[in-house]
Amino acid sequence: MLIPIEQLVFLCIGFFIIATLYSSVGFGGGSSYLALLTLVLTSFFAIRSIALVCNLVVVSGSTYLYFKNSHAKLKDFLPFVLASIPLAYIGATFRLKESVFFIILGCSLILSALFLAVQTVEIDKSKKEVEDYPNYLSYVLGAGIGFLSGLVGIGGGIFLAPVLNHLRWNKAIKIAALASFFILVNSVSGLFGLIISDSLSLPWRETICLVVAVLLGGQLGIRISLKKLSANGIKRVTALLVLVVGIRVLLVNGLELF
Repeated sequence: MLIPIEQLVFLCIGFFIIATLYSSVGFGGGSSYLALLTLVLTSFFAIRSIALVCNLVVVSGSTYLYFKNSHAKLKDFLPFVLASIPLAYIGATFRLKESVFFIILGCSLILSALFLAVQTVEIDKSKKEVEDYPNYLSYVLGAGIGFLSGLVGIGGGIFLAPVLNHLRWNKAIKIAALASFFILVNSVSGLFGLIISDSLSLPWRETICLVVAVLLGGQLGIRISLKKLSANGIKRVTALLVLVVGIRVLLVNGLELF
């Protein structure tokens, strides 16, 4: 066991809360898993690997429920995932220095949080209909965000959803479903990339406990989402969490200022 039982209990509670919040808006929670894990683990590869596995567990259940409730159509999602899968794999094979990894992750999360927060204000003040965009844009977004998600070790939904909401690609529930499916395929691709690059590290006791925590939280969160409870409020809370996580990761883990 890499960490004391008291810290593991703290992590399990934190992961449960994160999985509940993030899955309710279609995310896996990988960004916040990474932040919590950096508080108690020193192994960079273990931090990245556990976050990806927990991401995969959360979005597997949520993706299933989105499809079951007819909120997702595979043909609408294929352009995004076909472009993202190979790029997420390539990104995951990069063996970055820890400081570089955390700087990229921190900056990405801060920008994503700001984008998500602004987007919720726009939705409150405007009732524009869904916009039409050329198909190639889906491939470009999928490829770019797929590479970034593989590089930093998260599913990428936290980056994709704010962009699609801003562009008014579809209804909020459809975007949440796409983000969930996007995270699923990118997490699988990213895990394969870690395996191929011999970077996968999973301490089994910690991994099993945390997987159980996010499985329960994820199932609760997706049911909150499907009942349409305060979607904008949840997004604002999520944006605040991501912003705090991004600032901490950048200053403490990346730039090592504290």
